[in-house]
Amino acid sequence: MTILDKIIERKKQEIKDSKSKISVQQLKDSEFFNRKSLSLKETLKSKSGVIAEFKRQSPSKGIINNKVSPVEVVSDYENFGASAISILTDHDFFGGSFDDILSVRKEINIPILRKDFMIDEYQFYEAKSIGADVILLIAACLSPSQVMDFTELSHQLGLEVLLEIHTEDELQHYHKKIDFVGINNRNLKDFQVDLQHSVNLKNKLPKSVLAIAESGIYNTEDFSYLKEKGFDGFLMGEYFMKNENPGKSFEEFINKIS
Repeated sequence: MTILDKIIERKKQEIKDSKSKISVQQLKDSEFFNRKSLSLKETLKSKSGVIAEFKRQSPSKGIINNKVSPVEVVSDYENFGASAISILTDHDFFGGSFDDILSVRKEINIPILRKDFMIDEYQFYEAKSIGADVILLIAACLSPSQVMDFTELSHQLGLEVLLEIHTEDELQHYHKKIDFVGINNRNLKDFQVDLQHSVNLKNKLPKSVLAIAESGIYNTEDFSYLKEKGFDGFLMGEYFMKNENPGKSFEEFINKIS
């Protein structure tokens, strides 16, 4: 069983537990459910193009940084030019929670990506209720028909959709209603990084697609290489979060690429 398999099995139980405690109607009655979502399409090119991530830990790296608060980190990310914020909400494997989004929603005015393993309609109502603007669909754990259905539901709720792919077979999950395609430089099954593989996949997508490079961007050279190859956005977390002051690290990075 791969790490991804383990995550999905745990996620199914987590969703079942959540449904037993909070109804969809209760989610619809929450503070943020009717707020107008912010658009990543608008901020992606008007700012740095970096979707800066708040992430405490990962299955491959263990603890990355569990000493800083979401508010202090993402406020710096916004101040120094992030196009959006990505926040992990998976608890068991990434140390995240809904509170990480709820605690910053009123503090920043750029889009928030709820980064989680979305496998059930219920989770999209959750995402809207906590103030997310964008959701992640991971092709590796969904069928093409699920991607289509979840995209339509997301758009009904006012959420934009980032589809993540890693293999050529997963290109079949793409359809024209998808807002962005994220190409994960890190294989979710063995966690190896290959930037050239991502470039090759991007070149197989329609040229009009907004492409986002995800994970495994370890320095300004990686960033410049991917930008030169036509990527529109860059989802980066570990590069900043591994430092004692992620916001300062982000500022230094932006100064280097400007």
